Amino acid sequence: MARRAQGTAAGLNRELIAAAAVALIDRNGLERFGVRPLAEELGVDPMSIYNHIKGKAALLDAASETVLAEISPDDEADDWEGVARSTARSYRTAAYRHPHIVPLLATRPQTSPAALTALERLVAAMHAAGLPDQLVADTPLLLFGFLNGYLLAVLSGGPGRAGDVPAIDAAHYPTMADLASRMGDFGSEAEFDRLLDTVLRGIRDRAEARNIGGA
Repeated sequence: MARRAQGTAAGLNRELIAAAAVALIDRNGLERFGVRPLAEELGVDPMSIYNHIKGKAALLDAASETVLAEISPDDEADDWEGVARSTARSYRTAAYRHPHIVPLLATRPQTSPAALTALERLVAAMHAAGLPDQLVADTPLLLFGFLNGYLLAVLSGGPGRAGDVPAIDAAHYPTMADLASRMGDFGSEAEFDRLLDTVLRGIRDRAEARNIGGA
């Protein structure tokens, strides 16, 4: 592709550059991503990109923001657990669509409007339900800590890992070996929902204990 002259607008804007960055990371992975490969992809001089987004770190932030904008919780969810479950499932869908972006979602500060909109909807639903403020404040870190850790574990192993039953030496680890057959749905939607239920139940139990104990 022919490259445009340095510094020209080349029809670029932040959204177009970010979308191209996501596509490039999807195809080649984070390790091979950089400003120059992105410029080649867009057919522009690297300086044309810098006119809109200042450097690789900012490009990575823009790419993660673009993926977060794909999160679309169910608008019909009418309680905080429904909002949390819908948000988590939509987040999982976006992560499976862009597995190479997951490390960015897990490690970079997520303060974009897309991220804050999702969090605002969740905490507002919890607040409306009368949950304690500290529990509401703790929930985003708890929920997304689970989501990011789980999705990193599932998606970083490469093809064929999900669904594999781990090989465990029963002579040395008898209890783990007995449980191995229950680990065969690793990465499945059923496993995700089961673990998500555990997280949400913990939040609900903490809220109920607070209401009973009054502390």
